Amino acid sequence: MQKIVIALALALATTSVSAQSKKIARTPWGDPDLQGNYTNLYEDGTPLERPAQFEGRTVDQVKGEELAQLKLEVQQRTINNFEGPIHAPNNWWQDALDLRRGSQAWLLVDPPDGHVPALTPEGQRRADAARRPIYDGGSASWEDRTLYDRCITRGLPGSMMPAIYGNSYKIIQGPGYVAIQYEMIHETRVIPLDGRPRLGRSIHLDMGDARGRWDGDTLVVETTNFKARSAYRNSNADALKLTERFTRIAPDKVRWSVTIDDPTTWTRPWTFSMPLTENNSEALQQYECHEGNYGLRNILSAARAEERHASEAVSK
Repeated sequence: MQKIVIALALALATTSVSAQSKKIARTPWGDPDLQGNYTNLYEDGTPLERPAQFEGRTVDQVKGEELAQLKLEVQQRTINNFEGPIHAPNNWWQDALDLRRGSQAWLLVDPPDGHVPALTPEGQRRADAARRPIYDGGSASWEDRTLYDRCITRGLPGSMMPAIYGNSYKIIQGPGYVAIQYEMIHETRVIPLDGRPRLGRSIHLDMGDARGRWDGDTLVVETTNFKARSAYRNSNADALKLTERFTRIAPDKVRWSVTIDDPTTWTRPWTFSMPLTENNSEALQQYECHEGNYGLRNILSAARAEERHASEAVSK
């Protein structure tokens, strides 16, 4: 009799899990369907690490009215920061900027204290070396500017992090592949799911070499082989591994988490997470960065003009 009861319980549990799994939309070839246009705009202004005011608490403990009030303050502060210097007429850009819809007080979920782990001695040396003096505020050459300023890349995971604009992403799936396109700078990652071997260690890419797999209904993507110039937070490009997880948590939401693992830079791995909100009424816009990059040209031309002015003043 006991065996019958156990067998029945297992059958019911299996049926429940199976029924739950069937609720998730699937592609014609059977994979969980993550396709669509997404935004993380609502998490703009959410700090990566735990603010001092929440010392001793975990991110899941800040919710309800407390979280709503916090997000309202972020919304107002963001608007004030932009309206102050530029005096935007009619607040037209605020229509899409609804930071009150943000879902968490900070992004880092592990370690539980909400802080990036300490640097290793090697990581600290690398960080110190990167703080080289930059001539004239970084305007001596185009090489002094960041890869982002130069329209080359925001890197990974930076390309998925929220900013004041360009927060749209498109996920496309095919049998054995997932592709993610980023609105800002228009980079596209093509992620094979067929178990193929990785690229050789001598090949490095700004967005790394990605390989994906399904863990139940979660897409797991492991990325290595980064270029030193774009390795996240000045980490070791040869040691860095990023593990992303994409899990649909609602009809219009996918939770994206990233685990950063580089034992030569940090004393332990660490993870941050945020939701991506599906909004297919907001397709990716053209991001003609190089064509419209007057900022970089003006920064350098202004620096040259200042040099000429200084030189003329000395010669008088």
